[in-house]
Amino acid sequence: MVGLAQSEAKVEEVSCDGVTWINVEKPTQSEMQFLATKYHFHPLALEDCLSRIQLPKIDKYGDYIFLIIHFPAIRDSGKIVTASQLSIFLGKDYLVTVHQGDIKPLSDLFSSCKRDEQTRRAIVCNTTGYTLYRLIDSLVDSLFPIVDGILRELDEIEDKVFDEKVEAVREVTLLRRKIADLRRIIFPLKRVVTELAREVNRFSATDLSKYFSDIQDHVDKLWETLEACKETIEIYKDTDFMLNTEKTNKILAILTIIFTLTIPHTVVGTIYGMNINLPGGIETGAWVFLGPYTTLIILLIIATIPALIMLWYFRRLKWI
Repeated sequence: MVGLAQSEAKVEEVSCDGVTWINVEKPTQSEMQFLATKYHFHPLALEDCLSRIQLPKIDKYGDYIFLIIHFPAIRDSGKIVTASQLSIFLGKDYLVTVHQGDIKPLSDLFSSCKRDEQTRRAIVCNTTGYTLYRLIDSLVDSLFPIVDGILRELDEIEDKVFDEKVEAVREVTLLRRKIADLRRIIFPLKRVVTELAREVNRFSATDLSKYFSDIQDHVDKLWETLEACKETIEIYKDTDFMLNTEKTNKILAILTIIFTLTIPHTVVGTIYGMNINLPGGIETGAWVFLGPYTTLIILLIIATIPALIMLWYFRRLKWI
């Protein structure tokens, strides 16, 4: 059976063999009032559903449990926008999910259950604990393509980091942010899934421990991969900084050497530019024994000799 709940409350519902999955997107106070009337949820839990800043947690009540977990909200371009909050009420014969509608795997799974009889029977026509397992398993599996994309980006950035002609600072910074966002999502998810594995059997006739242990393994693999990515991107950041610093130092060293080599010419030119009597100057008469440009030639020789001596000394010190 597939149906919609009361029209004044924008709540979608899928039912099968006594198990009901209710999905609430972009909740308002009216939807929370509808859930409070139908299931008598605790007001504090309903208030947490309307908030977008709650930390992941599990609250245990008499005949249901309430949990909050975070998953990435992803645009069509594949870029992570932010962590989106998913609130879940799990009871004996109902599963209620409350979110902002930007967790695509959840929306796709719920739509498939509404649209396809076979999918609905495979996911909903069992127990609420098993339905929750299929939901969280689908959400966790959706993280693997994101992590794979990060690994590909790391490979692409590696070439840019070691290429002096390409700037990689922006790419490295954006990827560091993406990795940090995913780590903030997955780290508390490890604790929630571990605790949920102990509590979910209250709402299932069969033991679901092995199922949730499988989710734990997936989360652990994601975490280990992200830890490796974090270490790699930190290495790339440090490498890019060191290479850029070295490049800047080389440029400054070259400019400094060029400026230093021009000092003798500047000194000689400044002295002969003063309005005083100097050998070969205008007042004493220019030298002409090598032709009309004898004074210029001699001055260039006088200025070039110290520059050549400095150049030889710099090469001896291996500065150039």
